[in-house]
Amino acid sequence: MIDYNKVLCPAIKEMKPSGIRKFFDIAQQLEGVISLGVGEPDFKTPWLIRQEAISTLEKGKTCYTANAGLIALREEIAKYFQRTIHTSYDPNKEIIVTVGGSEAIDLTIRCLVQPGDEVLIVEPSFVCYRPIVSLCGGVPVVIETKEENEFRLTADELREKITDKTKLLVLPYPNNPT
Repeated sequence: MIDYNKVLCPAIKEMKPSGIRKFFDIAQQLEGVISLGVGEPDFKTPWLIRQEAISTLEKGKTCYTANAGLIALREEIAKYFQRTIHTSYDPNKEIIVTVGGSEAIDLTIRCLVQPGDEVLIVEPSFVCYRPIVSLCGGVPVVIETKEENEFRLTADELREKITDKTKLLVLPYPNNPT
């Protein structure tokens, strides 16, 4: 039998379970409940998208892709940005495709944060920011927004938290979960 207390790193052992996941598990057991706990829509994936997924599987496209994602998809993303916001990105060097937002957030924070770096996190917010920062050896610095400001970050609140060790500001919009 493995004694996980001896093999897991301290940062993992100190990490608290996600309240959203606990809520999700409870909601799954109740009839007639629409859980918005993990950010899923309250409708089924449109048939056109499901059909394309089935077709892709039938064609045998079931292998790993490049770590950055399919080049054809990255090229289309580059074209989309050029067409919609007139901004050029190199699909070979400046665009990656992730399996979801959580993976993209995790990769970004891991690439930028080093031990001792402070990361400003506007709250209330998505539950993953603090644990990822801690796993990198960074220091999460919470900026609590207030109802009287309609949960908007003010310039004064931001200035108050910035130090010489500040490396990153996590500023999601619209702020999750408000």
